[in-house]
Amino acid sequence: MIVRAALIGDAKGICAVWNPLIQDTATTFTSDMKTVAGIQQDIEARKGAYFVAENNDEIIGFASYFPFRGGPGYAYTKEHSINLAPQARGQGAGRALMQALEQHAADQGVHSLWAGISAENPSGVSFHEKLGFTHIARLPEVGFKFDRWMDLILMQKFLRP
Repeated sequence: MIVRAALIGDAKGICAVWNPLIQDTATTFTSDMKTVAGIQQDIEARKGAYFVAENNDEIIGFASYFPFRGGPGYAYTKEHSINLAPQARGQGAGRALMQALEQHAADQGVHSLWAGISAENPSGVSFHEKLGFTHIARLPEVGFKFDRWMDLILMQKFLRP
């Protein structure tokens, strides 16, 4: 397995990882399927802040960070997303992706990273705890999917002193 910066040509593989999670799980609150063109735009717009894990020429996971909120006062705070194909879980791909993402973010002067995790994804919360993220808040019933309300867990990790 290798972790590297995402390329425009990886968009189809990223969609192949992400869309089943969107369609079948509550790990993300969106129900809008990702498109190759949309992922390509994100890769270009994020200027290196997008990584993939690849095994045998297949994308098995990805991670990216993006603005936490608009406005100059939030310039050093970012939110991230990480998703793995089911066969990649527990194999070190997630940790490797986050190490690459955190290093890139720190090199860009990012002060802290935020994770917004569905409360219906306890393994996502545990994963972030193991990486040093701190539980900050639980936002009740802010997500709606599969005809039900879901809570969001907010976690934070400081990258720079």
